[in-house]
Amino acid sequence: VESPAKVKTIKKFLGSNYVVDASQGHVRDLPKSQLGIDVEHGYEPKYITIRGKGDVLAKLRKEVKKADKIYLATDPDREGEAISWHLQKALKLDESGKKVYRISFNEITKNAVRESIKHPRAIDMDLVDAQQTRRILDRMVGYSISPLLWAKVKRGLSAGRVQSVALRMICDREAEIEAFVPKEYWSLEAETHAKGSKKALKARYYGVGKEKTELRTEAECLKVIADCEGQPLLVQEIKKSERSRKAPLPFTTSTLQQEASKRLNFSTQKTMRIAQQLYEGVEVEGRGTIALITYLRTDSTRISEEADKLAREYIRENYGADYVAEERKEKQSGQKIQDAHEAIRPIDITLTPTMAKNSLSRDQFRLYQLIWKRFAAGRMREAVYASTSVKLACGEHRFALSGSSLKFSGFMEVYSDSEEEEEEKPDAALLKLSEGEELVLEGFDKERHFTQPPAHFTEASLVRAMEEQGIGRPSTYAPTITTILARRYVIKEQKNLYVTELGQVVNRMMVQSFPVVVDPQFTANLERLLDSVGEGKMNWKTVVENFYPDLNAAVKQAEKELESVKIADEESDVD
Repeated sequence: VESPAKVKTIKKFLGSNYVVDASQGHVRDLPKSQLGIDVEHGYEPKYITIRGKGDVLAKLRKEVKKADKIYLATDPDREGEAISWHLQKALKLDESGKKVYRISFNEITKNAVRESIKHPRAIDMDLVDAQQTRRILDRMVGYSISPLLWAKVKRGLSAGRVQSVALRMICDREAEIEAFVPKEYWSLEAETHAKGSKKALKARYYGVGKEKTELRTEAECLKVIADCEGQPLLVQEIKKSERSRKAPLPFTTSTLQQEASKRLNFSTQKTMRIAQQLYEGVEVEGRGTIALITYLRTDSTRISEEADKLAREYIRENYGADYVAEERKEKQSGQKIQDAHEAIRPIDITLTPTMAKNSLSRDQFRLYQLIWKRFAAGRMREAVYASTSVKLACGEHRFALSGSSLKFSGFMEVYSDSEEEEEEKPDAALLKLSEGEELVLEGFDKERHFTQPPAHFTEASLVRAMEEQGIGRPSTYAPTITTILARRYVIKEQKNLYVTELGQVVNRMMVQSFPVVVDPQFTANLERLLDSVGEGKMNWKTVVENFYPDLNAAVKQAEKELESVKIADEESDVD
């Protein structure tokens, strides 16, 4: 397996005939000192043992000699497939004469691990090729453009295939914010109450007749007020209705990062680090070391039939049959789902956050609780609101009153949204109104507003935008954001991401000299090509052959044309 934490969890499931050991991530990679890709001869990558991994490999070689069969159980995604292949090569397993199998499981449980051993397979070279292609393209961009940035700006800078697009998105948003011209608009409220009642009601201005009208100036407000002078305010129409709010889908990597940022104030990197711990296994009182959640890198919202059935039973027992959702088809995202993974969910819904609390750190508990609640909510019925909306007429002008109250809590019993809870409750006075009734008009409140510029990106909204545009994949969001922050291209204040002067300079150079590399559409298309390689529909070399010559030509041109920019180092307040 990849990590020592998993060794502990899996050892218990397999008995004494098995030895479980960890490669501790990748064991081979492209060399740091050179491009490591033979661009003259078919773009063959040159792999070397990663520094510090010699001892790990020596230990694994000893174990391989003693074993009859070798199972490669690295993570169930392209990266994991590639690690298995690198292990096969580094340990010369294909020359060992031993039986070598690839197994994968989506959750670290006794059943899942034992089932995977019953259904071993060969290493999927299409997935390996997709990962290699991503690595080669990333290396080509990084090693071709970064030295140029060192020469023209300063040492230590980097360009990256996905990070440069993320930086561009942030710079484009800053430019939109700077170019934004606020527009004035006004709100107008009529203060009113029913005859014989002291309870004030505030009705928002709606418009003329059935047309919704925006008030753009104070003069327009004053005209409405003058028109209503001395006019009765009549209850013209009362509509009572129900509206429902669907339970959210279970988490994907992207939605987990967004919600953990919004609710727990976690960075994307922190979310992934803690989710990894919950996936690999923690010591839980009375249960030993167990994994709490399924695999954390996924863009699918699918749930296994067994998990779905158990969740429904749990809800029936703990909340009542009324709360169990009807069967529903899960929405798949528009893009290709990267792998046949499930959504991120608790492995055992009966292990509630409260039960696990004493065994978890504060942050582990908060993230597990978020995942648990979201999954449970997804198997529950929708929440139902009773809404009342009232239209008032004052001559030709219309005003509106509305309110809604929760009629059936449904999934909100488990997973409520604080914004939703602050909904206007319908006033008792509003519910007593009847059509044709004449109200007392007390006066008007007018207020001036201005339209707001687009919001700065936060980590959560950047992840959402990258996912919507098909840039990067579940495994790349967190490292991409971490890199642009570490390079000081972007800084984070409160939750907002702001581009620095250095970030602006680097982005300008990239847009000027490498417009294709930083084009979101081109990058999204490249992701689709990588998917095609992973599905065996396209040869990896075709992708690289179509990419490198253009990149190389652009680098040569930029070397001649780009002017040097001097940026002063930011002064530090550390002596």
